[in-house]
Amino acid sequence: MSFPSVYLKTFGCQMNVNDSQHMLNLLAAHGYVPTPTPDKADLLLVNTCSVREKSEQKFYSLLGRLISLRKSASVLLCVGGCVAQQEGEKLLERFPYVDVIFGTGSISRLPMLVEKARKTGKVQIDTSFEDEFLSVAGSNGSIASDIKAFLTIMKGCNNFCSFCVVPYVRGREKSRPSGEILREAEHLVGSGVKEITLLGQNVNSYGQTCSGEVTFPELLRKINGIPGLHRIRFTTSHPKDLSQDLIRCFGELEKLCPHLHLPLQSGSTRILKMMNRGYTREGYRDLIQRLRAVCPHIAITTDIIVGFPGETETDFQETVDIVHEIEYDEFYSFKYSDRPNTRASKSLTKVSDKEKARRLSLLQEVQKHITLRKNRRLVGNTAEVLVEGCSKTNAKRLTGRSGSNKVINFEGLPELRGKLVQVEITEAFLHSFLGRRV
Repeated sequence: MSFPSVYLKTFGCQMNVNDSQHMLNLLAAHGYVPTPTPDKADLLLVNTCSVREKSEQKFYSLLGRLISLRKSASVLLCVGGCVAQQEGEKLLERFPYVDVIFGTGSISRLPMLVEKARKTGKVQIDTSFEDEFLSVAGSNGSIASDIKAFLTIMKGCNNFCSFCVVPYVRGREKSRPSGEILREAEHLVGSGVKEITLLGQNVNSYGQTCSGEVTFPELLRKINGIPGLHRIRFTTSHPKDLSQDLIRCFGELEKLCPHLHLPLQSGSTRILKMMNRGYTREGYRDLIQRLRAVCPHIAITTDIIVGFPGETETDFQETVDIVHEIEYDEFYSFKYSDRPNTRASKSLTKVSDKEKARRLSLLQEVQKHITLRKNRRLVGNTAEVLVEGCSKTNAKRLTGRSGSNKVINFEGLPELRGKLVQVEITEAFLHSFLGRRV
């Protein structure tokens, strides 16, 4: 007996990766099995991202190629996620062969939309924000890894940064009940998960939109008490909501990994105000100092945008200066791009593409030297590594991550997968390390 197959391509952040896993779980309950290639799939599914223009253009390019594979009436083409939420029916003007368009709040209805499209031959569109939180607990669904798992604790955003499309494609901020979160965390640990990453557009503001809920630091303390769980991570964290209580957690909770992703976006207070970020350069720098006072070895990563409308050379230099000062372990940097419905997109004071490219290249070169210098300082140190499996580039080596999120490769047996092992770092590169098991 043959089962229908689904090819899924995911663009974007960890939230999208987690959403994609739920899509596969829901479709699996209706007989669909995943396939790694689109050529012979019965269902072609794309989960999209519209946070940056580049990821949106990659999606459009892929969609054009997938349409050529939709030669049979039995093959359906489905588009979900942020671009689907943003464009809705307008997608059909450019791509009339799409069969299903579903938004970020319509994931639970995906199997029904697919079935209806098959039966009626008509396009199905659902971009309403009605979904409750999806869970693998009790769903008989699989998880992306039996070692690590994502767990959504909230969705949506109320911040309306002037460059960001997230509030428009993910809706208003909504926190998930803490009891439900704890039950799913326990289910994941019972299934063999060793590390859980808590997800949300702004996890720091968890609980603020529903009365009687715990705060985010209180939620962390509850999850920290789950027997059998080894590690806790979370993303994304907004600086304006980073409380002293949350900072203390990095010194108190033994399962909370010493790594924080704290988006800066710009080192200029003037630009931060134009971005509607809610903090200053000095305030952000104070947060870093307080974090390092509580946890001196904490790894800090960030996001930075160059070429925001109105950014002068002086503003850019302030960003370069603070990158030098803070010495991030790593960062993710991007050229500003207009996003639909955002205030910044309406600004007439745009930075040229050539200048944005120059600034991005300069900033990335600065961070490259900082990262290499910091990585080389770790040679000779011993790190606890959660083994994720065999290295993709060397079959004799295993790979895993330290608590500070460093990728470390070392020789070992496959049976170590899922174990925490001590590894001495022997060689440092820009994005990874070599080591030997102690």
